[in-house]
Amino acid sequence: MGIAIYSRISTDKQDNQNQLDQLRGFAASQGWRIKREYVDVATGKTGDREQFKLLFKAASRREFELVLFWSLDRFSREGVLETLTYLQNLTQYGVGYRSFTEQYLDSCGMFREAVISILAVIAKQERVRLSERTIAGLQRARAHGRIGGRPRAACDPNEVLRLKTDGETLAEIAFKLKVSKSTVYRVLQQSGKK
Repeated sequence: MGIAIYSRISTDKQDNQNQLDQLRGFAASQGWRIKREYVDVATGKTGDREQFKLLFKAASRREFELVLFWSLDRFSREGVLETLTYLQNLTQYGVGYRSFTEQYLDSCGMFREAVISILAVIAKQERVRLSERTIAGLQRARAHGRIGGRPRAACDPNEVLRLKTDGETLAEIAFKLKVSKSTVYRVLQQSGKK
């Protein structure tokens, strides 16, 4: 089987040779042929890693059959939902995955469905918690008199009404006053002149 190895360290002060040696040795013990190694020196908190992105491009072209990584936190630290999405993307590409240190995390193993189910439940809980935190934050902001979103564009309502009376269209008024058409519409609606 042709595989890819993914290795990541956070800073150039760390050494990933240990990871790579163990991954290469494990691949050899399984009789797997390493087609390519992808090595990042970057935080795992974002998917914006050069080698990580190249790994997924190659996976989408099915250049290998499996991705072997040392541990899930070396693969991604973005959170359960994002990490699960990466693993699902590999599955959709027809590419398996395997964690060297977490034997249960093996898309080819007997616990595959159980692990995916557990990760999916955890991801769903994370989405719920994120939503709850967002709602709580908005409620707290409102309680302190802050309103979320962009500040409304300001324009002189009298000028809007004058231009409308002169026969200008919403688009023309918006262009002249350097505001959006929806701002012009809102002003006209509030004045009862829409």
